[in-house]
Amino acid sequence: MRILLLVSAFNGLTQRAWCALSDSGHDVGVEIAPTFDSPEALTAAVADADPDLILCPFLKHRVPQEVYERWTTVVVHPGPVGDRGPSSLDHAILTRQERWGVTALSTVEEMDAGPVWATSTFPLPDVPVAKSALYNGPVADAAMACIAEVVRMVGAGEEPVPADELPRDVPGTGELPLLRRPAFEIDWSLPVEELARRVAAADGAPGAPAQVGDERYCLFDAVATTDVPDPEAVPGSIVGHDVDAVALAAVDGTLWVGYAATLTARRGTKLPARLVLDPAAASPRRAAPLELAETRYERDGEVGILTIRSYNGAMHTAQCHRLTAAVAEALAEDTSVLVLRGTDSLFSNGIHLGMIEAADDPAAEAWANIQAIDDLCETIAMADQLTVAAFTASAGAGGVMTGLCADVVLSRDGVVLNPYYDMGIYGSELHTWTVAARVGEEVADQLLTRRLPVSAHRAAELGLVDGVGPRDTGEFDAWLAKRAAELAGPAERSAAGDVARTRAPEHPLSYHRTIELAEMARDIFDDRHGFAARRQDFLRKVATSQTPERLRFAGPRTAHAEVR
Repeated sequence: MRILLLVSAFNGLTQRAWCALSDSGHDVGVEIAPTFDSPEALTAAVADADPDLILCPFLKHRVPQEVYERWTTVVVHPGPVGDRGPSSLDHAILTRQERWGVTALSTVEEMDAGPVWATSTFPLPDVPVAKSALYNGPVADAAMACIAEVVRMVGAGEEPVPADELPRDVPGTGELPLLRRPAFEIDWSLPVEELARRVAAADGAPGAPAQVGDERYCLFDAVATTDVPDPEAVPGSIVGHDVDAVALAAVDGTLWVGYAATLTARRGTKLPARLVLDPAAASPRRAAPLELAETRYERDGEVGILTIRSYNGAMHTAQCHRLTAAVAEALAEDTSVLVLRGTDSLFSNGIHLGMIEAADDPAAEAWANIQAIDDLCETIAMADQLTVAAFTASAGAGGVMTGLCADVVLSRDGVVLNPYYDMGIYGSELHTWTVAARVGEEVADQLLTRRLPVSAHRAAELGLVDGVGPRDTGEFDAWLAKRAAELAGPAERSAAGDVARTRAPEHPLSYHRTIELAEMARDIFDDRHGFAARRQDFLRKVATSQTPERLRFAGPRTAHAEVR
């Protein structure tokens, strides 16, 4: 089937849909809606593509009537049947919904009001989960189930059902208003759990505004605890810090915040909270809750497991130094296998663009950051123990390359990898060795130059990863533990080591690092490919000016094309 993804951005869900549909043999193209200056221009582009089906997994823009009247157009809405409005997940988190869902609807004039092709619901956790984690986890899973059903129905010639004829799996749904930043205001008189819930609902955008001392900030990445370290502290005051996290007093506990941004006429760049709120002189060192721990080491017999956490997948210079030390410490244990894994919702996307942009000398900070992440990669690559990298969540650029430095690379189903650099930089993290060593020079060149996402299963077919485990987080953790225990056995460990040695670099690692950093120096200090401007556009969420040609259909529709 010829399927057009009409989207507002080529984001995580859009990439996952693109990968799944392409892997299934469909001809898939993408058009990014905000790149068109008029509905007529967008309609003309769709007419040129002439798809069998238009899917909108992430679309904030209105579809022209001329489009949805001529081509079957289905919007994937992050809400259950009956829910309408642009802030569905925000409302679901704020109102403590026990279940939520995703619905695939035909596009009509009234937003989110068309007949239903498919719907899928899921439970929401009692403890508030950040909106981005919810979106990239259960929402994305439900969306993919809906997309698969839509494609099946269109291929079978079936029709959608009016929403009024379907049961409401989530009672009380209806049209909900757009929530703007004031709706998430941190009121320090409220219970700490409610404060964390507001931060979770505002995660990513717009951020939860708060008064801390004499200044206004937006808070992100928060965890509530019931401990009260200082009963005399005024709610909203800083009472502690741990690494990058800052503790704020609440009426019935402590609100730990991992990230923050200044809030004046406009919101500043999201940065580690300790750099924004500056707690060092005013607060003691305290232990942050486990949910905010940058690393967590566990041991299971011969297997060591180091879980790495980085907010939004970005790893800044000091954090890379700490991660390198944590890996070295884990490797000093008398285990046979070390597993390096991310959290359920995050792995890594490489260097920290926000910290680079906020630095007094961005070029110097970028140079320090790439050197620091290279140190981490070398520590993994030179380990005497057998190392296993587990992509528990999607990863990009330097985050993918860091994982590829391990001897064995495993992935969770549903993960999308972006094994390339698309920010005006050549990249480093030993990628000139690891990628080609796994997939060969020709495929490596295609991955790095075509700059297209790769599903976990496609990565396994290419040899980029060595195995794919279940999508369910609990099942994946069990699968990973079992696989790591098997690798700790003498025979499996020896076999895996033999395979790793076949991928060993012909030259010292310093050879690859030197080549990469020579290119990076020109990108960072001479800005030969527009790294500064691309970085700024990314941080400010500036829409791309045109849909990249690599995302469009490979060629025009042929006369014999038909729905399969």
